[in-house]
Order: sequence, then structure tokens, then C-alpha cells
Amino acid sequence: MIRQARGYSYMDLLDLCPEKVENYEQKLKNFYTEHIHADEEIRYCLEGSGYFDVRDKADRWIRILIKAGDLIVLPAGIYHRFTLDTSNYIKLMRLFVGEPVWTPFNRPQEDHPARKDYIKSVIEKGGLPVKAH
Repeated sequence: MIRQARGYSYMDLLDLCPEKVENYEQKLKNFYTEHIHADEEIRYCLEGSGYFDVRDKADRWIRILIKAGDLIVLPAGIYHRFTLDTSNYIKLMRLFVGEPVWTPFNRPQEDHPARKDYIKSVIEKGGLPVKAH
């Protein structure tokens, strides 16, 4: 339902654990480097668990535990990072508009259009951006 409502035509699965991912340590390091994306990030956790860290208005980290059955939608332009917990395993469904182009833009990115739109929406609406359909 969320795929259709938000226009996400592409879906894949990420099975993140040392046994199944080449260059596992490097990938985890990349995920944990603070960054933004030009599009929103949607993840549905099928198995395992991990943490998404996001920045609040005062630029402090907020840690969000994601476990099996949880869905997280991170708006385009929000600073975030991801790491596994001690289970060292997570299986995520990833949704994309069209073919995946999930380029991370590492901080600082204050001039990136997605970051500017995000900040503007937080200031103007006092909330998160709403994706146009």
C-alpha cells in the first residue's frame, strides 16, 4: 500500500550480516557515516534489528531502534546514519522511485537542494516534508 501511495516502483532486499555481504566492515562504516539523500529513505525490517540515528532541531542525535515489523521513512535531506546492534544482522526491504540511485551525500551538505527543502519545511510547517503525489 505504501509503495503505491508514495510512487515506489522498485523494491529490493538487503540481508546485512558478515556472511552475506562483501566488504561488510566497509559497508557498515559507510552506513554509519553521517549523510543525507536526495530522496526519502524507506526501510521495512523483515528480520533482525539495528539503529537509525537522526538529527533533531538542536543538531543532537536521536537513536531509533528498528526491528522486525518496523517501517521507517526518513525524509530527503535529513542527516542520518545507520548501524547494527549486537545481533550483527538485519534484513531490510528497501523501496525506491524507479531504479535505485541511493547516493549518500556526506555531511556537510547545507547547500544541497534536498537539505534546503528539508530545513524550509521544518521551519515553515513545524514538521516533516510531505511528498507530493
